[in-house]
Amino acid sequence: MTIQWYPGHMAKARRQFQEKLKLVDIVFELVDARIPESSQNPDLQQLIGEKPKIIVLTKSDLADAKMTTQWLDYFEQHDIPAVAINAQKGSGMKEITTKAKEVLAKKFERLRAKGMKPRAIRAVSVGIPNVGKSTVINRLAGRNVAQTGNRPGVTKAQQWIKYGKELELLDTPGILWPKFENPEVGKKLALTGAIKDTLLQLDDIALFGMNHLRTHYPGAIAKRYGFSEEFEQNQTLPELLLKIAEVRGYQKDYERAAETFIFELRNGVLGRFTFDSIPSDELEDEFDG
Repeated sequence: MTIQWYPGHMAKARRQFQEKLKLVDIVFELVDARIPESSQNPDLQQLIGEKPKIIVLTKSDLADAKMTTQWLDYFEQHDIPAVAINAQKGSGMKEITTKAKEVLAKKFERLRAKGMKPRAIRAVSVGIPNVGKSTVINRLAGRNVAQTGNRPGVTKAQQWIKYGKELELLDTPGILWPKFENPEVGKKLALTGAIKDTLLQLDDIALFGMNHLRTHYPGAIAKRYGFSEEFEQNQTLPELLLKIAEVRGYQKDYERAAETFIFELRNGVLGRFTFDSIPSDELEDEFDG
C-alpha cells in the first residue's frame, strides 16, 4: 500500500509559511515523539534556509521514554536544538522558550549593541497535521485560543499568539509534503494519526503496527488482549487480528478489530512506543540533508 496525501490547502499553507518566515526570528518544528524522523518535513530545511530552528518533540507521554532520551541525545550530538514536551499536562513547555533564548542569544546581543530596545522573540510553529500544534499554542497562551482536535486538518488559518512578554508565536496549519519517498514513512504517519483514516486501508495499517510491536515490544499485544506471548509470536499477523476481534466480541469482524487496535495504540492504551530508530552512521548524511 502506497500512501500519499497533499490536500490543496496544504499547498496554500506552504506559500503562506514562506511569506511569513521573514517576520520571525526562529522556527519551532513540531514532530511526533513516536516518529521523530518520519514526522519531519524533508522540505522544511530548504524552506527556512539559515533561519534558526528548534525541534519540539510532542506527545512524549505516548512515546518510549528511553527512546525519546536517545533521540534528544542524537539531536544534541548533531547540534540540533531539541526539547521533548507533553503539552496536555504542560511538562517541558518552559524549555521551549529557554531553548529559544539560548539559540537567539547572539542575535539579541547584536540588537542591543545597536541600541534597539528588547522585544519578544518572534517564532513560527510548523509541523505535520495532528502533531499537537494547537495544544501547544493553547498551553503557551494559557487559554484556548487555537482549535484542537484529535484528527488532522483542524487548523486551517494562521494566527499570532502572545506568550507573555517573551514570545510571539505564529501558528500555521499542518503541512505534509507531496510524496513520501519511503513507503514506511507514510504508514508510520497513518498509524499515529497524521493522515485521515478515510483515506487508508486500516487493516493494513493495523498489521503494520502489530508487526512493529511484536518485533520491538514483544508481549505488548498479548498483555493488552489477554493471550500468551508465545501465541503472539507464533501466529500470523492476520490471525492475531482475528484473535483480537474474538477477544473483543467482534466475532470475525476484521475491520472493527483493526480500528480498535489503532485507536488503542494511538491513545497509549497498549503502552508507550516509538516507531523510528536512531539513524545509523550510514544514514546520518541523508537524515541531516
